[in-house]
Amino acid sequence: MMPSAQHLPCVIIAVFETKKGSAILNNLFATLGLTAWKPLLTALVLPPFPFLLTMLLGARWLRTRRVLGWFVILLSVGGLWLTATEGVARLAQPLLLTKSPVLMRDRISDLKAQAQKTRMAIVILGSGAEKFAPEYSDGNLTGPSLERLRYGLWLSRQTGIPVAFTGGSGWAAVEGPSEAETAGRIAAEDFKQPLKWIENKSRDTAENAAMTVPVMQGASVTHVLLVTHGWHMPRAMASFKKNAGATMTFEAAPMGLARIDEVGPLDWMPSTHGFRRNRQIIHEWLGSLAGA
Repeated sequence: MMPSAQHLPCVIIAVFETKKGSAILNNLFATLGLTAWKPLLTALVLPPFPFLLTMLLGARWLRTRRVLGWFVILLSVGGLWLTATEGVARLAQPLLLTKSPVLMRDRISDLKAQAQKTRMAIVILGSGAEKFAPEYSDGNLTGPSLERLRYGLWLSRQTGIPVAFTGGSGWAAVEGPSEAETAGRIAAEDFKQPLKWIENKSRDTAENAAMTVPVMQGASVTHVLLVTHGWHMPRAMASFKKNAGATMTFEAAPMGLARIDEVGPLDWMPSTHGFRRNRQIIHEWLGSLAGA
């Protein structure tokens, strides 16, 4: 039930007072009963919506404030253009997100030896699934999620460390297998490498951590290799450390770190890849600020 208007300030104050670390956004959504609206509210703050909104505002001002109206419209068009380019994404990522170093061969060899003495686990964070892919007559993982699964399983083969996968049905849940269940089937059937643990209830990064850490604690795991894309690693690492406290240590095992050093003219032209990368970067940056 939604709180009344007169109670809303108290509710917001209570959320801020109970915040410890990074749970503020999820707490706010839960307190206001808006959890089902989280995907929509997130989309409203990411490009292109803010620029479309300011463009309409500029058009509204054309009759009464012509110069200001055209200025806002041109600024909005420029924002739409730039946030759809690969060039801006390459500049924005190192400025807004912390870089996670790749696991080098020497460290992987050390982990293999360490795994003989320490209870360790590889935890793969999901990134989306298709509930039904007609070509397979079953569920399937999205490209980013499948990339993470492949790297996590490869890392397991190199080190002998067992693998966990975390991912439910997302906030816009529909009927069908969870992402983790789909990942478990693909790992066993296609990679011939079954997962040891599956967490299939979480809907976002914060819940990935909150629901996976107890599973790891129950298995007496003391060191976790966290597998996700490099741009997602800072927020994922913060969530897992917050939930585990001092009970276990976490080590980043990022992937998707291939570099393209040359920036050509085409990188400043709008593209679907540039648009997607900029949305990912802004999403992660805002999520880190809000603790989501």
